[in-house]
Amino acid sequence: MRKPVFFSLATIISFCIYYVIPNVYQVEVDRVQVKLAQAREDSLALIEPTVLYGFQIDSFNIMAGNIQPDQNLSEILFDYNVSLATIDELARKSTEVFDVRKFVVNKNFTIIYERDSLNTARQFVYEPNRLEYIVYDLVDSVRISRHEKEINIRERVIGGVINNSLYETLEQTGFGPLLTNVLVDIFAWQVDFFRIQKGDRFKVILEEQVIDGEMVGIERVTGAYFEHYGIPYYAIYFDQEGENEYFDENGSSLRRAFLKAPLNYYRISSRYSLKRFHPVLKTYKAHLGTDYVADIGTPIRTVGDGVVTIATYQRNNGNYVKIRHSGTYATQYLHMSKIATGIRPGVKVTQGQTIGYVGSTGLATGPHLCFRFWENGQQVNPMNIELPPSEPIKEKHQLDFFLTRDSMVARLDNIVFEDSDPAMVANLR
Repeated sequence: MRKPVFFSLATIISFCIYYVIPNVYQVEVDRVQVKLAQAREDSLALIEPTVLYGFQIDSFNIMAGNIQPDQNLSEILFDYNVSLATIDELARKSTEVFDVRKFVVNKNFTIIYERDSLNTARQFVYEPNRLEYIVYDLVDSVRISRHEKEINIRERVIGGVINNSLYETLEQTGFGPLLTNVLVDIFAWQVDFFRIQKGDRFKVILEEQVIDGEMVGIERVTGAYFEHYGIPYYAIYFDQEGENEYFDENGSSLRRAFLKAPLNYYRISSRYSLKRFHPVLKTYKAHLGTDYVADIGTPIRTVGDGVVTIATYQRNNGNYVKIRHSGTYATQYLHMSKIATGIRPGVKVTQGQTIGYVGSTGLATGPHLCFRFWENGQQVNPMNIELPPSEPIKEKHQLDFFLTRDSMVARLDNIVFEDSDPAMVANLR
C-alpha cells in the first residue's frame, strides 16, 4: 500500500514563488502590452493626415495666392529656392499639359514648400478653373499633370413665387440661368415661358455639384412642380431601361419627339411668315423659319434623333446642317459660326446633341440661328404642330415608377411657398 505524500508549507510557498506567480505576472504583462498597442493604433487612426491636391501636407508649409498682373513664374517662385534652370525646364515641359505663359490674372495658385531655412518649393499648383488644377511637381525632376477636383453631390430644395420673371427669381437663389435652362427644358411642352405671369410658382428638388463647398453646377433635377395660370404640372425623374426622362404623375412623358427649341436663346427676332421684310435684301419675301438670337458660340442642339443629310457652307445659308428624323420630319440649322466636329452626312445624332455653334455666316445681319422644320417635304411652322410625346412608362416598370412618384409628389407638396419673398431656398437635412 502506497503511503500518501505530504508537502510542507515551505515547499508549497516555494513552488508558487518560482512557478505560478511569474506565469500569472507574465500573462498580465502581455495583456497590458496588447492594450497599450491597441490604444496606440486607435490614437494614430484618429489623427488623419491633412491632404491638399493629393499631397500630405502636415510636415510642409503652404502659401496660397492669386496671379497678379504681369506676374510670371520666376517672380512667384523667386523666394522658394527654385533655380532659373528648373523654371526654364518647367516652362518648356508645361506646353504639353498647361502652358505657364497662359496663366490668367486673379486665378488661384498654391505653393507647397519645405519647413527649412531655404523654403524650398516642392509643388506649385495652378487652378485654371473651378473644376481643374495643374500640378507642377518640383521634387527631383520636373513633372506636370492635370487633375480634376473631387465633385460632391448635395441635395437642395427650392420653392419660389414669380414676381417678374423666372430668371430673376432664380437669380436670388444663386442658380440663375443654370436652373432656368433646366426647367425650361423639362416643362417646354407644358408651360409657355414667354407668357409667365406674376404669381406663377415652382418647387424643385435637385442635386447640386459642389467643389470646395461652392456650388458649381446641377447634377440633375429629381423632381419639380410648376404652377402656370393656376394649372399644376409635376415632373418626376425616372430611369426607364437606361433612358432618364421626366414623367408626369400619370406616367406620361413630358418630352415630345422633338425639343421645343434647339438652343438657349435671348429672344425670337423673327417667326415663320409667308411675307416678311428681309433686313438684308430690303424686300418682302417668305421667311420659312424661326430666328433665335443668341451669343456667338452658343451650342446648337439637334431637336431630335436622326441622321445628318447635309453639313456644309452655302452662300445664303452660311454654315448649316440638315437632319432627317424620320420619313415625315426633317430640320435645318442655318448661319452657324462653325459646324461641330464629327457632324457630316450619314452620321447619326441623338436629341440634344451639339451639332454646331451660333454665328452670322451667310446672309445674316447678326449672330442668330435660323431654324427650319419640314413635315412631309414641306416647310412648316413648328410652333403650330402637335408633336407626338415620347414613350410613356412601360407596364413592367409602373410599380417602381408609382412608388417613386408617390414619394416625390409628397416631398414636393411639403415645400411651403413664402409669397412675401420672390424665392425660398433650403437645404434638406
